[in-house]
Amino acid sequence: MTAPQALIRHLVVHKLLKEPHGPASIALRHAEMTPTAAAQRLIDHIAQRYAERRGKGYGRFEEDEDNYPMPRFVRQYLAGEQDFLALSQAMMRHLEARATEEPLASGGYVLIARVDDAGADCLLVALVTEVVGMAITGDFEIVDSPQLDLSNLRVAGRIDLSAWQAGAERYIGFLKGRADVAHYFKLFLSCNDVVLPLKETQKLVQGLNQFAERQQLPPASRDALFERAHGYLDEAGDEGEPLALDVLVRRAWPEAPERLQTALAEDELALSGGFVPDRRALKPLKRFKAAGEHWKIEFDRSSLRAGQVIYDRERGALVLTEIPEELRQALLGG
Repeated sequence: MTAPQALIRHLVVHKLLKEPHGPASIALRHAEMTPTAAAQRLIDHIAQRYAERRGKGYGRFEEDEDNYPMPRFVRQYLAGEQDFLALSQAMMRHLEARATEEPLASGGYVLIARVDDAGADCLLVALVTEVVGMAITGDFEIVDSPQLDLSNLRVAGRIDLSAWQAGAERYIGFLKGRADVAHYFKLFLSCNDVVLPLKETQKLVQGLNQFAERQQLPPASRDALFERAHGYLDEAGDEGEPLALDVLVRRAWPEAPERLQTALAEDELALSGGFVPDRRALKPLKRFKAAGEHWKIEFDRSSLRAGQVIYDRERGALVLTEIPEELRQALLGG
């Protein structure tokens, strides 16, 4: 039997009642739900869909807890001042206010769960709508059958309680999706998602390195990946164009762009979308840089392919060729 992806610790479902351009109201459940096998499958499916979706935003709690009260709600819950049901009901009242402020927001069932997700203690919130499907009865009649629309998860967020308590820089994630929906849900989560282009570009370069290592790419393939990625990112940074992840993965790894996209969308990397690449962070894609106790060295990756720098694996040594005359004279005179 496959282990659950997000083991349920607490779960409750409420309902947000809202038509576009209309006021919002809520229908609250008055008891937690028992984590049944069906509930576990639902949470696993939502967690998987959330993890697979690209275009997520990341951030931290806003400091103004009067206007952005989510951190106060969660802190009171973790301190034992209210139970999980009371936490979820407080969250719903805040969601009602935020949804009312957004004309195009629509309602649905709101699942609020505390889960153990890949070793992290997380608060998962998802708004799920219904669609009308069909079913066949015991008498072989075809009837309408309302069901949850799990293929169209548009509104969901995840608060990593472990990371928050550990003082991490960012610990909230949410689906960006449609701008209007993402904005009101971000406000509901009390999330400040200020994006720092330099840090995001550094994380992107780190993600490309991790992908190359996990795929065990040979040097030539690794260099081609980095060179193509550098070309797109350098061009975008020069023109002030925001990162388009789907364009990057197609250009950098045309052999299997969906594999690279999945790697860069991992929650562990927490890579935001829509930032303008900072060209200062792109050097590792083109150049090697290292230092020992008595030396420093930096060279282009292309130097390895051209034979100007040779790595001797057996001796653990670098051999430099085509040394400039001024360096040769300096070495002879040293």
